[in-house]
Amino acid sequence: MENAIRGLIDAGARKLVIDVTHLNSIDSSGIGMLVSVNGHMMSNDGQMRIAGAHDTVSKVFAMVHVDKIIPLDADLAAATASLS
Repeated sequence: MENAIRGLIDAGARKLVIDVTHLNSIDSSGIGMLVSVNGHMMSNDGQMRIAGAHDTVSKVFAMVHVDKIIPLDADLAAATASLS
């Protein structure tokens, strides 16, 4: 997945929303991938947001302060509006 997202960025994508609405859990490798991809996006003058984190995923993001690195939005609509 990380290579696919990096490929999109390398091809010119500068706005990206990762929708995690249907994700029930996330581990350190998933968080690492999100942080890495966000860094790649930022180094290419782009913006990335995460949408739809809830329950366990939201708690894990809060515990490791993902919101300090990547903006979090309640849903896809809010994330998309924030990138406009």
